[in-house]
Amino acid sequence: MDKLIIAVDLGHFRAYKLSTDSPGSPKINLVESYDSVEGHGRLGEKLSDEAGRFGMGGGKSGAAKGYGEPHNIELESEKKAAKLIARDIAAIIEREKIKKWWFAAANKMNSLVIENLDPDIRSRMDKNINSNLTNTKKSAILKHFE
Repeated sequence: MDKLIIAVDLGHFRAYKLSTDSPGSPKINLVESYDSVEGHGRLGEKLSDEAGRFGMGGGKSGAAKGYGEPHNIELESEKKAAKLIARDIAAIIEREKIKKWWFAAANKMNSLVIENLDPDIRSRMDKNINSNLTNTKKSAILKHFE
């Protein structure tokens, strides 16, 4: 029976198909991989604060300027990424006709993605670990789920 191993973080998505039908050790093949532009770089590089960039700062000679600072923009960006990842997980599971799958993501991203999964897809999840395995070598991924 084939299983899917999905490892994600904010900037990476990796899906591996685990085939155990053949005799001997299981085979792991990468079936989907992408890097998200949203997950890379600092928030300041993605946003432009032209209004405050050249103004005078606080203190005696100037006034502090706050032009509607986006306090929760990082959290909102993570929530948006989690929704997209959940959608991609559902698409791969349906495309590959997978009955059971394993999931790996760091704590915060793990809960955000699971929260956004359809109940049917969530019920098919067999194992879930709180670990970022996106940069783990293919040959070592299986060890984390044992």
